[in-house]
This record gives sequence, structure tokens and C-alpha cells, in this order.
Amino acid sequence: MQTLLNTLYLTLPGYLHLDNDTLRFEIERETKLRVPLHHLSAVVCFGDVLVSPAAMARLADEGKTLVLLDRNGRFKARLEGAVSGNILLRQAQFRSADNPCFCLAQAKSFIAGKLRNSRYVLLRGARDARQEEDAQLLRDAAQALASSLRALGVAPDLDRVRGIEGEAARRYFAAMAYLVRPDLRADFAPDGRSRRPPRDRMNALLSFLYSMVMNDCRSGLESVGLDPQQGLLHAVRPGRAALALDLMEEFRSVLADRLALTLVNRGQLKASDFDLRPGGAVQLADAARKVLIVAYQERKQELVTHPLLDQKIALGLLPQLQSRFLARVVRGEAEAYLPFLVH
Repeated sequence: MQTLLNTLYLTLPGYLHLDNDTLRFEIERETKLRVPLHHLSAVVCFGDVLVSPAAMARLADEGKTLVLLDRNGRFKARLEGAVSGNILLRQAQFRSADNPCFCLAQAKSFIAGKLRNSRYVLLRGARDARQEEDAQLLRDAAQALASSLRALGVAPDLDRVRGIEGEAARRYFAAMAYLVRPDLRADFAPDGRSRRPPRDRMNALLSFLYSMVMNDCRSGLESVGLDPQQGLLHAVRPGRAALALDLMEEFRSVLADRLALTLVNRGQLKASDFDLRPGGAVQLADAARKVLIVAYQERKQELVTHPLLDQKIALGLLPQLQSRFLARVVRGEAEAYLPFLVH
């Protein structure tokens, strides 16, 4: 099993450049951070971060990824060196992607993992709810997802799988408001799912977290030699990491939704930590992004028991581990992909 390597997140406007074997980050010509290159596996920049050509070249030479996101955490670009993945695995992946039966089977697994883990979040919220009315609404939503799971098993094609997932997601986000503490709902209860741009605070929070989860899934796929752009469920489009979007479905509630709800319900993020923009867009303030990134990294260090391995592993290793399981299926070494299910 691979160890979880370090990722450097830069959230403030500044200049990142190379200083011998160290990356140095400056704000208004004042050094704020020095990090030895050998401590890093990736650098993620949010917003207006300038990166020197020498730093970009050195990162590429050493196989370290540079990811550029906008202020909201939306993916913009990725710089990496020469591809060193297993060509035989990628050939098998492309052949598998042309097989409708293979795509349908794996798509069902991805969405089954998403629905099972989403139900867990709803049922856990129902157990912790302070009001019986809220608990019943959450149980009803969980029951609706159970019905979606049954329908998923007999879905005849990808279009039907996508339809089931879309309807289940609508029900899930409608119920998410009741996972927020009653006294905080005026500020944080989501009005369904909105993005590009997010229209409320919870959606802004989730979009930011989903971007980081997607980046971890993409890194996991690349680490085992799979092409993250050749999706099985999500449609292939230029510049879109479709397979990373497939893989992250089972992790949305585990790595992002639960963390967002915890930060809000514990008061670690407040309404004042968000900026309301003209036109109705909402985005995280600079200080809140730093809080969120630290919390996300801490969340990834938490231990969970993996049902297939029957041993405890760090949450942050799940994208790497599940990528390996997916690669085994592509090679024909396993019959079907088994998503990670939280317990």
C-alpha cells in the first residue's frame, strides 16, 4: 500500500519560485513559506498565485503535479511531466470503454457506492436529529435512496443509470437542509444543488470540497496508470477528467458532505466567512478557504476500516486504493469493481 504523500495548498495571492531544492512562497516580496521539494507530491494553487517557469520545470521533471484552481476551487489546469503509466493497462482501459456491458456494470457500481454512502449520511443525521419531524424527513429520504438502489440493479443502460442518479441526488440535496442545525438553516440550508456559480453558502462549501476530492481521485488514477479522462459513466469531453468524476461519486458524502456539515454545525465556519457577489453567486472568503483546507487534510488522516481489506486505513488513501481495485477490473484480474462503503 502506498503512503499518503504531502500536498502543498496555496490559498493567498503570491509568488512561488524555486530556491535550490526548495520551493519558496512570497507575498509582496516577503517570504511566507519554504518547503523542500522532496517533501511534496503535488502543489495546488487557488486563485492568483504566480509560479515561476523554473519551479514549473522542476516540478515536471520530478513527477510532481501542479494544479491550478480558481478562487472557488474549480479546476482550471494541471501541469505534469511525461506520462509514465502502463501502456498495456491504458490499452485495456480504452478497449473496455468501448464495451457497453463493461461500462454499464462499472457505472452501476460507482452509483451504488454513492447511494449507499449518501443513505448512511441521512440515517446518521436522523439518529442525531433534535426534532422528530427532521428525523422522519431524513428517514423518508433514505428510504427513497433505497428504492433508487433497487432500480439501479435492473437499469438497462447508462441513460437510465444517469436518470436514477440524478433523481436520487435531487432527493438527497433536498433533505440535506435537515442535516443542518435548526438555528443555522437560515444561513446554511442548501436550496438543492447549484454550481457555476454556487447560489448559497452550503453549495459554495461543497463545490470547493468536491474540487479537492476530484483532484485526489485524479491523482489516484494516474498513480496506477489509468487515463483519468476516459470515463465509463460520465461522458468524455476535452479537458474533462471523466473517470475521476466516476470514481469520486462514492467519496462525495464520505470526504466532502460530512466534513461540510461538521464545520457548519460546530460553528467552525460562519455566515460571515462567505462573500455574496452581484448576481447571486456565493464564494468562500480567503480566511475560510484556509480553514477548510486544513480541515480537509485532517479529515484525510482519520482511520476507517476498509470492508475488503478488513483493516484500518487513512481516509486519504481511499482514492489511491480504489484506483488499484479499478485497475484490476480493467486488466481482467477481478470480475467487478466494488466501491468503498462506509460503516
